[in-house]
Amino acid sequence: MNPLKHWMSMYPDKFASEDRIFANIHRGDRIFIGTACAEPQYLVKAFMDHIERNPNQIFDAEIFHVWTLGVAPYSDPKFKNNFRQNSFFISASTREAVNEGLADYSPTFLSEIPDLFRRRAIPLDVALVQTSPPDRHGFMSFGVSVDIVKAAVDAATMVIVQINPQMPRTHGDGYIHVSKVDYAILHDEPILTYLDDADDDIAHKIGGYTSKLVEDGDTIQVGYGALPNEILRNLKDKKHLGIHTELISDGLVDLIKTGAVDNSRKTVNKGKSVVSFCMGTKAVYDFVHDNPSVQFRTIDYTNDPLVIAQHDNMVAINSALEIDLTGQATAESLGKKFYSSVGGQADFMRGAMLAKGGKTIITMQSTADNGNISRIVPTLKEGASVTLHRGDVHYVITEYGIAYLHGKNIRERAMELISVAHPKFRPELIKQAKALNLIYSDQAFIPGKKGEYPEELETYRTTDQGLEILLRPVKISDEPLIKEFFYDLSDKSMYRRFLSVRKDMPHERLQEFVIINYMREMVILATIGGEGMEKIVGISQYGINESTHTAEAAFVVRDDFHGKGIGHELLKYLTYLAKKNGLLGFTAEVLVENTPMMKLFEKMGFNIEKRSTSGVYEMKMTFREG
Repeated sequence: MNPLKHWMSMYPDKFASEDRIFANIHRGDRIFIGTACAEPQYLVKAFMDHIERNPNQIFDAEIFHVWTLGVAPYSDPKFKNNFRQNSFFISASTREAVNEGLADYSPTFLSEIPDLFRRRAIPLDVALVQTSPPDRHGFMSFGVSVDIVKAAVDAATMVIVQINPQMPRTHGDGYIHVSKVDYAILHDEPILTYLDDADDDIAHKIGGYTSKLVEDGDTIQVGYGALPNEILRNLKDKKHLGIHTELISDGLVDLIKTGAVDNSRKTVNKGKSVVSFCMGTKAVYDFVHDNPSVQFRTIDYTNDPLVIAQHDNMVAINSALEIDLTGQATAESLGKKFYSSVGGQADFMRGAMLAKGGKTIITMQSTADNGNISRIVPTLKEGASVTLHRGDVHYVITEYGIAYLHGKNIRERAMELISVAHPKFRPELIKQAKALNLIYSDQAFIPGKKGEYPEELETYRTTDQGLEILLRPVKISDEPLIKEFFYDLSDKSMYRRFLSVRKDMPHERLQEFVIINYMREMVILATIGGEGMEKIVGISQYGINESTHTAEAAFVVRDDFHGKGIGHELLKYLTYLAKKNGLLGFTAEVLVENTPMMKLFEKMGFNIEKRSTSGVYEMKMTFREG
């Protein structure tokens, strides 16, 4: 016998008529409705139809949900005396009602909601949820949403399920036996789908930067929104990634299918992708159906910071609506207007911060409102909630680069964030940061294209001695790194570089290196170490002499990296850039006793003219054809 028919014959009273079932819901009841894509569409509609036929049955009932994708007929004004919504997560369909005071919002970490149900701090009278049909043992799966659904069902006085043959059966915590439900309505319908695409070009750039920070073997969590799928597409060439997240979507499933995810290096739940709910296309639902490699766990497990922290090399990737120059961010509100919710990102960001080798990343487009508003701001708007505190964030990524904040002081944070803001907003951010005393009062800045960081000039090189270095232009935020570099140089190297016994390198002098007109001069850094661990091992620069169409060149390498081929790579790259700009050659002043630098210039094959004056060679080096 078909299992469903068997259990219907075993419990005929559970499969009563809709009106008889809904007659058991009373005035003032607290009603939970299943989450997001698992929302029981038919069941909710049938309940609302029943209320229309029986308008005096229910008054002042409260409806709880995490997220509705628009299947919310109870929000219709005609039901205002019957129901009031109370949401743990604000979505597009509830945002207006919450902000107009017509619905309620309960800001709570997702990981804590199950306990609120269990302790009856939020008592539930009714749970309306969706399941798969029962198997031969009588167990039905909550399918694509286990999250807080299981806790709600366990805590509710009465459980009404919509049994839907299209609901996937998922492995993990999300099962209930048919004997444990009070009533069931059988209805076959497609599961709700969700796909939110971002601006392709901007999302691709952000995804590219993110991929630089995710390493083979990392365990990742990715939040919801427009960016995640594009970010995940940029991780397809990674190896041995693991998944521990609240949400699984098309991007993560595609990553599993490409082989980038195998969960082999996870320190917890090795070999398993651990998730709590699913939002995506039918292809995602087909993938998770009866797939033992994907474990659906309750939200108080997946989002527990102490569980997250047990994952070595945990990388939490989330988004924000706005971040201020000190590093505090909101993902919940735009000033006084509620927009989203506390959700689970704070759980994951804090857990990843505590994990061995963990990283926290905020990804966000630099602007909103079609480029008219900067998401990087001097201060959060009045009334804005702080979702992530200044200590929660390692990296902030926009389409203009990566800002590293962890361990940085306020001045350094402000300069890092300004460097990844949209160029048209940087002058005003500099001005406001000065007014707030966040940065130096004399902080220089070159607006427009000539001061915009030329990311395309970044390149990796391996020296003849096998050292891998990154050659990149200097950024406005590099002042602390350059200061550290110069103070690491010996007195001899400082004298050879500047032909001066002066040893100090104050802010005023450092600005000459970091605030440059990229169209008229260039400073190239040779660095080692990844983001956040970057060290400068060499600096080269040139400034164009317009009258001769040549450039004055200079470079210096950290003493403990002499003899490793860094100077040669710096000079080669500087020469390439000069030729690319049509320059005819270099000029330089070199101490007569500085034979290593002389040999390096001679090795480049320039046509060299030199004359000695007071122990200094004045050199003119013309580029040879070809």
